Amino acid sequence: MRILPKINGHEDLVKLTDAERTELCGEIREFLVSSVSKTGGHLASNLGTVELSVAIETVFDTMKDRLVFDVGHQSYVHKMLTGRQTDFEHLRQFGGMSGFPKPYESASDAFVAGHASSSVSIALGMARARSLLHQDYQVVALLGDGAATGGMAFEALNDAAVSREPMVVILNDNAMSIDRNVGGLSRHLSRLRSSDAYLRLKQHYRSFVMKLPGGKRFYGFTSRLKNRLKRMILPSTIFENMGLTYFGPIDGHDLPALISVLRSARDLKGPVVVHVITQKGHGYTPAEQHPSKFHGIGKFDPATGKTLGKKSETFSESFGDTMLELAEKDERICAITAAMPGGTGLLKFRNHYPRRTFDVGIAEEHAVSMAGGLAKQGMVPVVAIYSTFLQRAYDQIMQDVAILKLHVVLAVDRAGLVGEDGETHHGIFDVGFLRQTPGMTVLCPASLAEQKQMLRWAVEDCTGPVAVRYPRGGDGTYRDSAWIPGMAARDGALACHRTGADVTLITYGTLLDNVMQAAELLDRQGIHATVLRLLTVAPLPVAQIVSGISARHHVVIVEEVCAGSGIRQDLAWELCHALPDCKVDGIDLGHRFVTHGSPASLYQYCGLDAQSIADYTREVLRHEG
Repeated sequence: MRILPKINGHEDLVKLTDAERTELCGEIREFLVSSVSKTGGHLASNLGTVELSVAIETVFDTMKDRLVFDVGHQSYVHKMLTGRQTDFEHLRQFGGMSGFPKPYESASDAFVAGHASSSVSIALGMARARSLLHQDYQVVALLGDGAATGGMAFEALNDAAVSREPMVVILNDNAMSIDRNVGGLSRHLSRLRSSDAYLRLKQHYRSFVMKLPGGKRFYGFTSRLKNRLKRMILPSTIFENMGLTYFGPIDGHDLPALISVLRSARDLKGPVVVHVITQKGHGYTPAEQHPSKFHGIGKFDPATGKTLGKKSETFSESFGDTMLELAEKDERICAITAAMPGGTGLLKFRNHYPRRTFDVGIAEEHAVSMAGGLAKQGMVPVVAIYSTFLQRAYDQIMQDVAILKLHVVLAVDRAGLVGEDGETHHGIFDVGFLRQTPGMTVLCPASLAEQKQMLRWAVEDCTGPVAVRYPRGGDGTYRDSAWIPGMAARDGALACHRTGADVTLITYGTLLDNVMQAAELLDRQGIHATVLRLLTVAPLPVAQIVSGISARHHVVIVEEVCAGSGIRQDLAWELCHALPDCKVDGIDLGHRFVTHGSPASLYQYCGLDAQSIADYTREVLRHEG
């Protein structure tokens, strides 16, 4: 590579010629494919924004100017161009570089970005701070068309229009978030997009005119004339109707055109939307053909695009298969997803029951409230949302589902530590806010077999709001099921996996594997543990727990949640009333946001691996006497 190793920021980019910047884009794509094939990561979105990223970093100095990403998984090229090329060797690994913007990594990362639709709000806040503090810098929000399906983006655009604060909103339009975009906004953007033939004609026209004497000025004049005529004849865009200046659509892979438009947008004294059309996976055939597969991918063969490693069934896939079985028997069952039918395992369901599948875009609040409406009128809605994104629908769960005791099933995917995506994606808060919800039943399977049985009960037998929470990935060591057909969860449910007289370890979900291994380590040291697993964390099966605790009444509760958001405090209170001499301790993730890394490394870092659990339990018993 000739150019990329020499690029460490804005000053290096502005020195390049147009030809050198085009060559740089080719080197970036080569670097991305080679690097991500070794570490895994978000590839298709970054391949699609190479020219756009180079244009942004050329026009704006992101060490001073503020670039706010939305969602942020497309920030690899930005990181590459701001001095972090050598860090890609440890991308998304524990102690290595994050796959999302992180201000602690570089001053060029303006803000944390992990959840969608927030970039315009954050950017507007920065623009207003600039004005109030009489400072001088540019503010840019990079908004994906998928993120633009979230209502928060429109709340911010509406406010930005009346604020008149100078800022640039770049709408990166690739017709996808992770899966294909849906809804009215997607159709609106489709109408705004020019046809391939029209884009080619524009490119040929520009190339021809620019070769003529005075061609640059003539091209600028005709371009301005065309835009004025378009505004006179054609209906205005939704953005112009809101009071925003609109440029576009622009070919997102035409680097000189991008740089020219961004410079014009930068120099205007008001809020501007620049509509850019890109192709997800651009420049790498396997990613162009299968952009969803290459959105977030593990290690793969760069020559063929084939993933490496053994494939096994995941909880998401098991959920999708079970939903198919249930829907065959009951036509009231429907599925709701917030722009992630693939990630949540609902692709097969959508293919079989398209009229009973509702992809609402990146709009979790709407998804839950709509489920309330469906349930109130007799349907059985199942809402599949990642734990970290379900946080956005807390109010709707309370107000639009729980108050009326509606039978809405929440399929809470990616519960617990998800690994390499880090702080913004770990599902470590849902136990707390779901248990706060009056009347909510929360089920915690520890295996695929148990997940299927619990989901059937939640859909067929439960009558109120119910959540089934399960992790990323698939089965661990435990592959059985303690859920007995016909079991009711009204008073909670419990399983005992081994008995011992010295201490009782209590846990739930797939953390059972680590706790069982810890019990075996303790057994070798002469400490004999009872292991109890909660099948439900709401309600808590208090009476069953009390009867199952070992005679010495030493209890250690092990949870994969942030401190204060689990069951420990409530259960300790209940146990101390039922067993006054009971001594309760616990291990969780602590009162912090957990960094990125493999689940194994994070368990060890947080003290939730088998050895750490065993060591902690031994110290508790030694200290207590």
